[in-house]
Amino acid sequence: MTAEQNVVTIEGHKADKAEHEYLYRGISARPFKRQFNLADYVQVRSAAFENGLLKIELFREIPEAMKPRRIAINGAAASNVHQLEGKAA
Repeated sequence: MTAEQNVVTIEGHKADKAEHEYLYRGISARPFKRQFNLADYVQVRSAAFENGLLKIELFREIPEAMKPRRIAINGAAASNVHQLEGKAA
């Protein structure tokens, strides 16, 4: 497995063992290659192969400059703010 900028590439192949001759082989043993595009700021944290399953842990870390932030609006004193009441139609 390789992880580049926004792409994770998973490659696999099974070692050739000509020890057995099979009449039927249900699962293919040919090599494969899959690529997955990742969203911005998503990185691979770890990968593990357990019980025949590949588990890839991803995390998303947004830079501080890109995170939304709350900005206070100054200039109006609380005594100058009036609440409007709506009339029922």
